[in-house]
Amino acid sequence: MTLLISAPPRRDFDVLVAGGGMVGAGLAALLVSTPATRGLKVALVEPRPPAAPLAGEPLDLRVSALSRASEQLIREVGAWPRVLERDPCVYERMIVWDAATPVTGRGTLTFDAAEAGEPDLGHITENRAITAALLERALAGGATLLRTALTGIELEPDVARAVTVDRSLNTGLIVAADGADSTLRTWVGIGGRGEPYPQEAVVAHLNPERPHEGAARQRFLPSGPLALLPLADGRVSLVWSTTPDEAARLVAADDAAFGAAVTAASDGVLGTLSPTTPRVKFPLRRFHADRYYRPRLALVGDAAHSVHPLAGQGVNLGFLDVVALVAEIARALADGEDYGDPRVLGRYGRARRAENALMGAAFDGLYRLFRDQRAGVARLRRFGLGLVNEAGPVKRLIVQRALGLGDERRNGAST
Repeated sequence: MTLLISAPPRRDFDVLVAGGGMVGAGLAALLVSTPATRGLKVALVEPRPPAAPLAGEPLDLRVSALSRASEQLIREVGAWPRVLERDPCVYERMIVWDAATPVTGRGTLTFDAAEAGEPDLGHITENRAITAALLERALAGGATLLRTALTGIELEPDVARAVTVDRSLNTGLIVAADGADSTLRTWVGIGGRGEPYPQEAVVAHLNPERPHEGAARQRFLPSGPLALLPLADGRVSLVWSTTPDEAARLVAADDAAFGAAVTAASDGVLGTLSPTTPRVKFPLRRFHADRYYRPRLALVGDAAHSVHPLAGQGVNLGFLDVVALVAEIARALADGEDYGDPRVLGRYGRARRAENALMGAAFDGLYRLFRDQRAGVARLRRFGLGLVNEAGPVKRLIVQRALGLGDERRNGAST
């Protein structure tokens, strides 16, 4: 009698990343550059990969405030020199104040890098420059770019199958990095909790009358926060979260009316603001997936969590997911484990979901705190801001948290 033992399915790739935005490209780049995972065969599925910005081309409207931890990841994979070609703006201060008080009042909260013993608080950087630089490093390290879309996936005990319009690919692990409206998350039946905010964000670049001095500013208005992020060319990038009706009016207004509205809403902190770009708006929502994994599938970035942009931490949380997932894959390889096994992915999922739940709740709490215009709440809010501003150790802890210099870096993937 002959005993037939079936061989495990042949794998076309070891890890397949679905989604080539900043987080997906960062994951592919880190996998192929980390010594412990460098031998894995990695595919990045993205039907429309971004082209690198041309020299002298104007900055795109979408920018991010990269934390120190995100910068470290980008440096680690060798993409930082390319990002520097687009002249990211170092910011050294963050000034936060309530619309009910002047920016010079006691209720203003100022985070200063020097006071916290840090060289800076981060960089304001063009999204497409980050994505293109990370994609370039991923491909240089041996990752395969598949310019196609997935039409389905199948998860089995020994293999994950990714189906495109013209073929089926076997892999050991699929990573969903396909954004807040993740199709892969829906396909595998992972739900979540969240709701749209009654706000839309208006984005534009403006010339300030007075220099921004490398400071990011955020004023909390009754309708939502208005942020002015410094750009290296002297302009500021506006992210104004407000009601849908006001957002529509701002986008439809002529340049003079729009500039006047932003100047007034920012309390003239930088003098007259003159728009230099068209305006766009996008809806805001909060979402957190019930779980970050299935057997042979993991969620990262906005596919797992979406937060209010008031703290500018969305992509930074996604990059921390990337670092944590690569660290778990590296650990599994070192211990002889299957990195697509739920025990391995569960370690990643539980750690990052708990951390992201905490951060998401904090951002949502800030949003609700500043939306509450009751007189008693407003007084307590201003008093609390003043107390925090005068408490050096507390401010340093907040800065360290915002920089992302936590356990993910100390237990990083490059060990």
